[in-house]
Amino acid sequence: MTAYADRRAAGARRHHRRPAWRVLLGYVGPHRWAVFAGWFAGALAGVAALAQPMAAKLLIESLGRSRSLVVPILLLTGLAVAGALLSAAGSYLVGRAGESVALRARQGVTSHLLRLRVAAMDRLNPGDLLSRVTSDTTLLRTVTTYGLVQAVNGVFLIIASVAMMAVLDHVLLEVTLVVLAVNAAAVLGVVPRIRHANRRSQAAVGGMGTLLERALGAFRTVKASGAEHRQTAAVAAAAHRAWRRGVEVAGWTAVLEASAGLAVQMSFLAVLGVGGLRVAGGTLPLSSLIAFLLYLFLLSDPITALVTGLGQLQAGLAAVTRLQQVHDLPAEPVAGATGDALPRPGPGASVSFRGVWFRYRHPDVGRWVHRGLSFELPPCGVTAIVGPSGAGKSTVFALIERYYDPETGTIAIDGRDVRDWPLPRLRAAIGYVEQDAPVLAGTLRDNLCLAAPTAGDADLRVVAELSGLGELLDRLPQGLDTLVGHRGTTLSGGERQRVAIARALLRRPRVLLLDEATSQLDAVNEAALRGLVAAVATTTTVLVIAHRLSTVVGADHILVLDGGRVRAAGTHDALLATDDLYREFVTTQLVR
Repeated sequence: MTAYADRRAAGARRHHRRPAWRVLLGYVGPHRWAVFAGWFAGALAGVAALAQPMAAKLLIESLGRSRSLVVPILLLTGLAVAGALLSAAGSYLVGRAGESVALRARQGVTSHLLRLRVAAMDRLNPGDLLSRVTSDTTLLRTVTTYGLVQAVNGVFLIIASVAMMAVLDHVLLEVTLVVLAVNAAAVLGVVPRIRHANRRSQAAVGGMGTLLERALGAFRTVKASGAEHRQTAAVAAAAHRAWRRGVEVAGWTAVLEASAGLAVQMSFLAVLGVGGLRVAGGTLPLSSLIAFLLYLFLLSDPITALVTGLGQLQAGLAAVTRLQQVHDLPAEPVAGATGDALPRPGPGASVSFRGVWFRYRHPDVGRWVHRGLSFELPPCGVTAIVGPSGAGKSTVFALIERYYDPETGTIAIDGRDVRDWPLPRLRAAIGYVEQDAPVLAGTLRDNLCLAAPTAGDADLRVVAELSGLGELLDRLPQGLDTLVGHRGTTLSGGERQRVAIARALLRRPRVLLLDEATSQLDAVNEAALRGLVAAVATTTTVLVIAHRLSTVVGADHILVLDGGRVRAAGTHDALLATDDLYREFVTTQLVR
């Protein structure tokens, strides 16, 4: 699929995007029984609370008639204890379900992020993505716990309380409903503002994370440049923007909660005034007024729960929208897809480019990197790729790995278009040593086994010796299980390159891609690596991007790239005699 097709597909997904509330229910669906159990326990706790005013009415009537108070007191005590136990059980069940919802959301968005097409990832900010995986999924948990369930419970208890009030006195109920209706109109006007404010706040937090990730990702460079103050100021400014957005959310939330509290207080005053007149006139028993006022007090909790739940729901829907945006991004097939595969282990594979046109689409309009690039390499042997900066050398490797697809043209391995191979199986037959030789935080074993998780100690030792890591292993205090630090900071540049080479060899690839794999090696280790590459090339197709003459001279075949095309091809001696650009490279020791 081309970059253009990716955008079309993403646009189609956005066009058919489900409403956020349906996506939210989709997250809750697998845990609906746990949520229901928590809600049911909370509802029973609410019923126990609703029964208490009636029990209090019974107690007051017993006092007035000089009856025994044992039964009313025991009833009130039992209802209070039962309500507390049921409320605790409900909170635990709902909280557990909320954590499960957050877990499922985090696993889903992480899985999708790691399968994103490289072209999509190129346009994203890692800090914002981390914010979506962490803070947005936490909001999702909160809305499940306090938003959805609290709102539903609030509605249930409000309806039940109103029903009990209707039993006690319909006049006081009408007074209460009129006051509540006036305040409800104000609440409904605030709710959408909270959702928009939450969305802006979450985006601002993501922006702050992006700036911080950028500074931490180049920590030593920032220090070497004396840029700590400037980077601190940039992150502080982003944090201040996030603060302003958070204050905006807090302001609208405060208005919402104040409206709910004011509604209950105004209702209480109205009921107290009207009810007092009716008690004085003898049309309403005092016990009924007290019970009604108790229900009104009880009504404040479900109203607050409903209002708070609506606010949390808006935050959750904003989080769902941001998570949807991640899921809308084009992703690669799931690892482990079935289908034909390149045999592995096996002999080297032929590699061919036929009329390949390619350009990066970040920014959206970019220059052509390859302009009808064509070449064909036989199985096995070493092919060196040279050319000036920007000639598209590293892009050749990215296209072979299918990090990107060409606009037009065909890239084939063993005569078959790479787009016809199941992607996980294709990459399983390719070893790739990147230019910056990234090393992950963890142990040396973790890094070596990244591409071959089932490799045993014997295999690890063999590739370590082949790649020149034997001395390092003997020196490390815990050998393979020694921690290498964040991004391999405890290793030298050359050691990180050798780790990357060992990792690629452990995969036993049919095609080995080396992007300037000797740039940080000394002369001794570089010579050892050349010998290793020559040995590997007897059974593997090796492509090397090199800026050193020593790496290129021994290659079986050399491609000279210039202007997005193959300018010349052949052996070192032939190119030295026939191509001016190659001769210039040789003269300057290929340092470009």
